[in-house]
Parts: sequence; C-alpha cells; structure tokens
Amino acid sequence: MGTGSLTASRRTRLRTLCAVCACALAAPGQAAAASAASNHAGQPPAATATLEQCVTSVVQVERSATFAGEMTAVPGTVRMAMRIEVQESLPGEAGFHTLFAPGLGVWRDSDTKVRIYKYLKQITNLSSPATYRALVRFRWLGAKGHVLKRAEHFTARCMQPAVPPASVAQASP
Repeated sequence: MGTGSLTASRRTRLRTLCAVCACALAAPGQAAAASAASNHAGQPPAATATLEQCVTSVVQVERSATFAGEMTAVPGTVRMAMRIEVQESLPGEAGFHTLFAPGLGVWRDSDTKVRIYKYLKQITNLSSPATYRALVRFRWLGAKGHVLKRAEHFTARCMQPAVPPASVAQASP
C-alpha cells in the first residue's frame, strides 16, 4: 500500500461525503431552476403588492399599516399607474369592505420612461379589533395613453388585535 492510496473505509467515507456535497449543491440549483421556470424564464414579476409594515398598539392613533405596490415596465410602456385601495374587515363581517378617505383609491401615475415604479401608502388611526389589507391595481400605458396591460393583487393582512381590557381602563382619563 503506497502513501497515496486510501483504505477501503476511507474511500467509502470520501464517496459518502462527495455524494452529500453533490446533493447539497444540486438542491439550490434545482430550486432556482424550478423558480425560474415558474417565473417566465427568470424574469421578475411585472407587479407585486406587499404589506410593508403593520404597527399594533393599545393606543389607536399609534396603529398603522403601510402597503406598497411595485411594477416593472413591459415592452411599449411609456407610463405606469397604480391605485391602492385599503380594505377593512371587522369582527362578525363576512368579508372586507373598502375604506374611503382622502388619498385612498386614487390612480397615481409614474413619470414617463420610468422602468420600475413603486408607491407606498400608509394609513393610521386603525380600529381594533380589525383586519386590514390592500387591493393594488396596476396599469401599463402606451404612447397614446392606451392601456397595454392590467393587473391587481392583494397584499398580506395587517391584523389589529383587540385591546386588552386593562389597557382600555388605563387609557381612559
């Protein structure tokens, strides 16, 4: 047995180690390939809607939710537009209803030739208990203002829990 040769047990351990490493290295590649295949050949989604922040508090004026929409220009886009509608669901309600307030539900246009457009909307003074979400609508506009594409997505939910009874008593004057 020369100095460069391996014993049978060392070869077995080395093969096992190589197999484990190969599996570990292949898994992320397979996940990325699957993600790319489901995401139109690796392109980012044209539009996303997210809950950026959900602040809960026993004090109503401190409760808030920040919603965001982000969109990427598609071929032929000159301008993009986004509208964030905030919806609320109170205990006992079967679904959500749209809130109406200044600045909500208004189309916001990007500047011309913008490639990625992001818009944030924060609402404050939220009721409790209640659940909030946003419906974000997207429009891609061509040179003459014609709509090239539309999309809409819901954000994750911002849940405002019921205020504990002890906190209500302390907050009262």
